[in-house]
Amino acid sequence: MSGRLVDAYDLVIFDLDGVIYLIDKPIAGAAGAVERLRADGVPVAYATNNASRRAADVAGLLSGMGVPAAAGEVLTSAGASAAMLAERLPAGAPVLVVGAEALRAEVRDAGLTVVERAEDSPAAVVQGYGPEVGWKILAEASLAVRAGALWIATNADRTLPSPRGPLPGNGSLVSVLRTALDREPDVVVGKPAPALFETAASQSKAQRPLTVGDRLDTDIEGAVGAGMDSLLVLTGVSGPAEVLAAPPSRRPTYVAADLSGLFGAAEDARIPAGADEAGGWRLTDGRLDGDGSAVDALRLLAAYVWDGGKPKPGSDAAAKVLADLIP
Repeated sequence: MSGRLVDAYDLVIFDLDGVIYLIDKPIAGAAGAVERLRADGVPVAYATNNASRRAADVAGLLSGMGVPAAAGEVLTSAGASAAMLAERLPAGAPVLVVGAEALRAEVRDAGLTVVERAEDSPAAVVQGYGPEVGWKILAEASLAVRAGALWIATNADRTLPSPRGPLPGNGSLVSVLRTALDREPDVVVGKPAPALFETAASQSKAQRPLTVGDRLDTDIEGAVGAGMDSLLVLTGVSGPAEVLAAPPSRRPTYVAADLSGLFGAAEDARIPAGADEAGGWRLTDGRLDGDGSAVDALRLLAAYVWDGGKPKPGSDAAAKVLADLIP
């Protein structure tokens, strides 16, 4: 064994937005990382909460970015939501869809009838992200749920990563109905629910899957719920301050600046419990000194802070990195 982080796993499950790409632009090094995994014979899967694209469309988007992908390797919250509706409703049942055409297509392919008005007596409302979602369809959904329709949300991501910063995600749109109805959705299908991860592992017959994500509240929490190890990459939504404040249900196994962490030594990315050194940094009686990368300082401090510790700087370099990590 080479000792690389990835060598301990038989499947790598990638989140997409914030890990492989930002909106529609590839993240530097992502394509090369996936190609390297394939060359080494490591199976990969892609699990996304984005309900605005179908699996084949996602695979095409990835391939167009130079990231090799097949439709069968992609699991979307839209496809999973449609499958759940098909299990719960009779064939042809009317479903009011809030979201993009991809979600409507998934519902149709599941043998259900797409409707757009509460007057059509939908048996269910399924709500996913769509950039054109507006008040009119939200109002119809509100009326339908009040009349007794099952309410399924594809996911509850509050934001979407973008080059300009986080943008409102499906969770923000779900909160509109939550406020209007004064209740929660009946089911939230996507991450942090573990279903997408468990399905990916089952399809690949993986015994030791690794989840790679950029969000603590979806990717990492979902991995923890599924009993999987996880790698948080700092190329998307969650940052160091969120890592240090994370509750047990959102704590990653590893942290790395980007996907190159997959190919380094596992101990160079692992969050070490009870350690006093990492990458040139030393932690003695709560005092941080030495020098090194911010990611190594984050790894060293995480377990200490999770146990209630309050680190203090022991050098100018430590003071600077602590100011960056704990604003």
